[in-house]
Formats: sequence, structure tokens, C-alpha cells
Amino acid sequence: MPETLFGFDFGIKRIGVAMGNTLIGQASPLAVIHAEDNATRFGKIEALIATWAPTKFIVGLPLHPDGAEHELTARCRRFANQLHGRFDIPVELVDERYSSAVLNGKRGEVIDDRAAAIILQQYFDSH
Repeated sequence: MPETLFGFDFGIKRIGVAMGNTLIGQASPLAVIHAEDNATRFGKIEALIATWAPTKFIVGLPLHPDGAEHELTARCRRFANQLHGRFDIPVELVDERYSSAVLNGKRGEVIDDRAAAIILQQYFDSH
């Protein structure tokens, strides 16, 4: 049975969301959630869940090029734990070190949903 998955590109200002399913293994940008208070942010995620009914979350884990963690890595892990705790949906972390390098966004362009699609596609490609 095909499953719907959400991919997340976590950021302090915005969170990119992508979706895809295991039948075709193709990720597509879905939404950009602007970082407001946590209740509003998770409320928007909950609305997406109600519409698409994902069975798994894939969260991009930011690391330095050498694989070392930095401040955003810890915040991303916390976000992944919050997703799991609030929605009781399994979460997997995926190394996102070079996902943003693929995108050539213009200055000021919001590309977070496309970055989330790359993260989710990396997951599909490796499974």
C-alpha cells in the first residue's frame, strides 16, 4: 500500500514542506511555513497533515561539510522530536549538507519548499 511522506527543510525563519508517496517515489514542493510562534507553526503543519495524511516525516539534518554538528543541527533535532511528539508520526533525519547547493535561488527568493523536496527525494532515492 503506498504511503504519503512529508519532507521538511527546517529553518529559523521558515520551514519548507514537501510531499511524496512511496508508490512513485517522487517528491514535490508543498508549502512554506513562515516562522511565527510555535502554536501557529504547528497548527499549519497540522492542517497539512489533515489534508494529506502522511505516515512518515523526513527532516533534513543540517551539518557542516565535514559532518560536524552546529547550532542549527540541535534545533533541527528538537523540531523533529516535536513533530513526533505532537503528531505521533515516525520521523527520520536525512543528511541535508548539499541539498541547498542544488538550488540556485535568486537573492530574496523563498526556496524552502524546493529544498524540502530535495531532502525528501534523497530519502526516496536511498530507499
